[in-house]
Amino acid sequence: MPSETTSTGSSVELVPVKFSRLTRRGILLGLSLTQLITLGVGGLSLVGALYAGGGILLAYTAPIWVLAAALTWIPVAGRPAVEWLPVCFWWVWRTTGGQLLYRRRITTPRPEGTLALPGDMARLREYTDPETGAGMIHDPTANTLTVVTEVSHPAFVLLDPAEQQRRVTAWGRVLATVCRSGRVATLQVLERTLPDSGTGLAEWWAKHGTDDGSWAAETYSELIDRAGPAGERHATTISLSLDMKAAARQIRTAGGGIRGAAGVLRQEMNTLTTALRTADLTPSGWLTPGEIAVILRSAYDPAIAPVLQRHGELGQSLATAGPVAVNETWSRLRTDSAHHAVLWISEWPRSMVHPGFLSPVLLSTGIQRSFSLLCTPMRSDQAARDIRKKKVEHISDQAQRAKIGQIEDAAHTAEFDDVLQQEADLTAGHGVLRYTGLISVTAPTIEELDANIAAIEQAAIQASCETRLLVGQQAAAFTAAALPLCRRL
Repeated sequence: MPSETTSTGSSVELVPVKFSRLTRRGILLGLSLTQLITLGVGGLSLVGALYAGGGILLAYTAPIWVLAAALTWIPVAGRPAVEWLPVCFWWVWRTTGGQLLYRRRITTPRPEGTLALPGDMARLREYTDPETGAGMIHDPTANTLTVVTEVSHPAFVLLDPAEQQRRVTAWGRVLATVCRSGRVATLQVLERTLPDSGTGLAEWWAKHGTDDGSWAAETYSELIDRAGPAGERHATTISLSLDMKAAARQIRTAGGGIRGAAGVLRQEMNTLTTALRTADLTPSGWLTPGEIAVILRSAYDPAIAPVLQRHGELGQSLATAGPVAVNETWSRLRTDSAHHAVLWISEWPRSMVHPGFLSPVLLSTGIQRSFSLLCTPMRSDQAARDIRKKKVEHISDQAQRAKIGQIEDAAHTAEFDDVLQQEADLTAGHGVLRYTGLISVTAPTIEELDANIAAIEQAAIQASCETRLLVGQQAAAFTAAALPLCRRL
């Protein structure tokens, strides 16, 4: 997100910026393809009845064209009713096929190198890079290879405006580096809150404290033992996914296969590491398969996370990192020891905001949640074609609305202005990325989960964002929001 500073004497102020609106433009007069098809079916039945004789035929065909009109124009939860049909159909299909339940078969051996994950993630394969020791996750269907690194950084909201501006600019350079590569499929930033096992406080006391047997030392040690497990900590990871199809030529040059893809991915890893350090972000090294397994296990079974932190040798196998049981409902997901719900940030701030506007969500205390930002880079030529297409569609829609006497809507004008701004940014040499924001909320009981969802929704309102519950697809949404595997919806 770009930002600027203006200096007046010794004061520095951050100039707020505005996000592009989520486009709601359809193919014709604001109607999407499914709406046009439904409306066409209803119109054909109505016209056919009129030409065939009208009267009684209109009454016979009334259920068809009335239902078509209702599906086209009546909104349900902010969306036309017809757009819910694919979601409902897919949900019924999965329900009848028994795909809402997952139980691990502990006595059935698994193929070597596979991950014990539910659903379509069972196709994922693990690969250990022999040079860096990093764990790489291969998706043979999406043709991607993903690697994960954990980063540490100072609290952004505590920095002065000048330092905030510098870090925002540096992070923009990181994203620009990803855009210019042309071989990166997805960049995922995952920020999680985890129950603290107390190891951090204990390590600090062992290093800096003076355990001389005095009353003060004993009291301080007892407070650390009690407060550690009750606290929480924040962890941030960045996942990089290589598009093996786009990098096919480089992969063949490097030897082909997974080994060649790993060699190409190592180049992207080195570039990203350099860019992160330039942005004053400290990567802790690329995670090994065991460290990735701990993250996956903690996401599905939060109750075991403190134990895994205290005993580093436990849970270090991707073959056993998945859940034992998963139950999916229309709006919830239950795994081993927790209930989950995933919210989608459907609207980013429409008004001017400053960097750090997400602090009400990210700094909410007492709530276990994961915030995932999926960044999909677009090549410059592809982005230019997409912008030109949007400009032509906006201009043609505007002419069509003027021809039929429809008043121009301010929302359409704002969307067209956003397209023009994107074109100007692309011409100035900036990259274009598509962002998807997901928030996974976790709690041990349904009652606590509902309370946490309400708190997160309120925090999102304070951050000038709009959230929506991803009903009918909670399992797929959880893998994208809570797991650092660059999964997309």
